[in-house]
Amino acid sequence: MKAETALFAGVSLFFAVSAAVYGRSSAEPAGTVALVVSCLMSALVAFFLWYRHRKDGLLPKDRKGASVHEAAGPVAFFPPHSAFPVLAAAGTALLGLGAVYGLWLFLIGAGVLVPGVLGFAFQYAARGTDPVRPTGVEDR
Repeated sequence: MKAETALFAGVSLFFAVSAAVYGRSSAEPAGTVALVVSCLMSALVAFFLWYRHRKDGLLPKDRKGASVHEAAGPVAFFPPHSAFPVLAAAGTALLGLGAVYGLWLFLIGAGVLVPGVLGFAFQYAARGTDPVRPTGVEDR
């Protein structure tokens, strides 16, 4: 994660310098605000990556002599087909169209989006906390 931290810190520094130069040379505040927000967002990602690197230590991809199998973790649960992503996408589309055509379509979109997102988020909540083995499955 060292390389990712340095990359996002560099992006943040670029946006900070760009905001300073643009802020001095232009009378328009919207561009300066956009560059400052971009700087802050990339700095947030850099801080998160730095914190995880500090907490987790070196990852196998950060070491030169690491093997591929060192980075492999347990195979996780891959969900089967679900209708909730389609429902959430349809709700989002209706929400966007409602912003154009009126409040009535916006409310219908919210009514479709909320169950889609909640179902998408909680459809496998009863599986348990083990990401590899579902609840109720014993070793044979």
